[in-house]
Amino acid sequence: MSDFLTHPLKPFFDKNSKILILGSFPSIQSRKDGFYYQHPRNRFWPIFEILFSVKLSSIKEQKIFLKNHKIALWDILQSCKIKNSDDKTISYAKANDLNIIFNHAQIEHIFTTGKSAYHFFKKFYPKLDAIALPSTSPANLNFSLEQLIAEYEKIKEILKN
Repeated sequence: MSDFLTHPLKPFFDKNSKILILGSFPSIQSRKDGFYYQHPRNRFWPIFEILFSVKLSSIKEQKIFLKNHKIALWDILQSCKIKNSDDKTISYAKANDLNIIFNHAQIEHIFTTGKSAYHFFKKFYPKLDAIALPSTSPANLNFSLEQLIAEYEKIKEILKN
């Protein structure tokens, strides 16, 4: 059975954020731990560890990394019905108000992680552009870690400029 849930996490950003990375909705583990991409098999943090040659083994280290690289994190959905952490089961979706970030940061680029995040982003914000990246979820068996790193390299390239 699907549960109707409201997003429990605050957006992570500050006035210096230039890149916004949007997922769909936090996983059970992320909701429990109080920060994004905390499922032990999610490849989000390992990708950034490899791309930037850093170790991000705690939420504190992850937040410092994001702040230092001017990266904001949030999810596109404010509430939805979802079974476990399976994006394919999302229904009754309502969007987060991205202006909460846009009004306080100079976001220059938006990325979405996974097909669901991109789908809901385009549904709720059709006039905005985003670069769709593949999901880092352990359920995404279509992409190896090496393939994900190659895709997420786009973020590193933008940060160089």
